[in-house]
Amino acid sequence: MTQRKGEKTTISIQEHMAIDVCPGPIQPIKQISDYFPRYPRGLPPTVPPVLIRASSLRSSSASHNSGDDPACSHTDDDPGRAFGGAAAALSHAATGKKEEEPDMEGYDSDDSTTLGTLDFSLLYDQENNALHCTINKAKLPIPRYKKGLKPMDHNGLSDPYVKLHLLPGASKANKLRTKTLRNTLNPVWSETLTYYGITDEDMVRKTLRISVCDEDKFRHNEFIGETRIPLKKLKPNQTKNFYNCLEKQLPIDKTDDKSLEERGRIMISLKYSSQKSGLVVGIVRCAHLAAMDANGFSDPYVKTYLKPDENKKSKHKTAVKKKTLNPEFNEEFFYEIKYADLSKKTLEVTVWDYDIGKSNDFIGGVSLGISANGERLKHWFDCLKNKDKKIERWHTLTNELPGTTFND
Repeated sequence: MTQRKGEKTTISIQEHMAIDVCPGPIQPIKQISDYFPRYPRGLPPTVPPVLIRASSLRSSSASHNSGDDPACSHTDDDPGRAFGGAAAALSHAATGKKEEEPDMEGYDSDDSTTLGTLDFSLLYDQENNALHCTINKAKLPIPRYKKGLKPMDHNGLSDPYVKLHLLPGASKANKLRTKTLRNTLNPVWSETLTYYGITDEDMVRKTLRISVCDEDKFRHNEFIGETRIPLKKLKPNQTKNFYNCLEKQLPIDKTDDKSLEERGRIMISLKYSSQKSGLVVGIVRCAHLAAMDANGFSDPYVKTYLKPDENKKSKHKTAVKKKTLNPEFNEEFFYEIKYADLSKKTLEVTVWDYDIGKSNDFIGGVSLGISANGERLKHWFDCLKNKDKKIERWHTLTNELPGTTFND
């Protein structure tokens, strides 16, 4: 192509695309963050020996090639070049030592771990029909670096407490709770809570629900996490330690027959006295009664009847115990009756909440006799078989008692 004097050189688009305008690799535009390189998580703040060795090797290689091809020379202030090869060397070295670097990201994606763990132990005392629950401590990790309770308050702390609940059962009749620890993320309770009146039957069908909550003076208490333990996992008279992850709140099955709702437990003693020719009924104590008053307690007392009662003279009543759900009575009542007539009788025991100025509230009841079943029938038969021997048993109170009118 000829070019006249004074005329500008023109290049066609085809010729332009054929020209190698960038013989070397395209370099990225530097950003301010490139001057403050980020090291991989878990590395020490100082540059490791691998980085120093890789950087020095690259510098010597760059200075050796700078005289041959200026387009391939690179300065040490290029962070992409300075750390690219070293990061690859580090990742290669780390593959052989994965077990030394815990995966911190895994804690963020696992809900059960972020809710935390609870350290506790359980002991079933078969002889005394008691379940001892020792709440030791909670350790609920905050994401990544801190370990402790998930903060529920504005100050970044919590006021945690632990609540126990036996399932299935009445929501208020068998709840226990620890004391509240103020402004802490690593609570240590070391507190033992005891359920009385636990039978072997309960150990087969009951489940213990343990919840961790945050107490709030001005709003509703907040739920943190829970764990559930089937009591059939426990062996009698052997302490079992647990370190369980807390889980999200699970729904409670409310399909149980309300007529058989538990309202607490009562310990009754029976003895037929041959010397006095009569039945001695002892009201020992009650445990985990349903709260009937606004203050969360009851003022319980117990009434007993031996039916059929034609003369209506079989009624006996204990003293009232104020503001308690676990009253101890230790009172005995005597019924003069022939031994042969006991097989025709039914003992009815009812528990009431005393109120001033209005009718008393019925809490629960239980009946013992030939028409009963389960432990109630067995207790009655054991009394008939063993004259002059006191036999104590725990019984479950229900909110319905056949043949009883709930009027005090």
